[in-house]
Amino acid sequence: MHAWRASVLTLPLCLLAAARASTPEAWAAHTQEVIAACVAASGLRKAHAAGDLVEFDDSVGFTAVLIAGRYPQPHMHDAAARVLCLFDKRSRRALVSGADAILRPQRVSPASPPQ
Repeated sequence: MHAWRASVLTLPLCLLAAARASTPEAWAAHTQEVIAACVAASGLRKAHAAGDLVEFDDSVGFTAVLIAGRYPQPHMHDAAARVLCLFDKRSRRALVSGADAILRPQRVSPASPPQ
C-alpha cells in the first residue's frame, strides 16, 4: 500500500521533470553544454560545432556532434581538423575521435565490394 502511495505522489514530479526537459530553454542549455564539452575535449584550436547535434534515443544516452578546428601541433602547420564527439548524457562526459575522413567519398575497389 505504501509503495502505491509513493508512486502516485512521485508521478506528478516525474511528469514535471520530463516536461521541463523538453522546453526550448532546456534544449538550448543542453546544446550549449554539449558543444562546450566537445570543444574542450577536442583539443583543437578555433574549435566549433560543424553541424547540428545528433540526438540518439534515450536508451542509448548519447548526443553526437562533429567538431571542426585547427590542429594545435606545430608540425601540422595549422591544418584543418575534424573530430567526432559523443557526449554521454548520463556521465556528462565528452569523448572524441579523429574524423578527418568523415566527409570524404569512400573509394571502393570494384574487385572488393563493401561488406
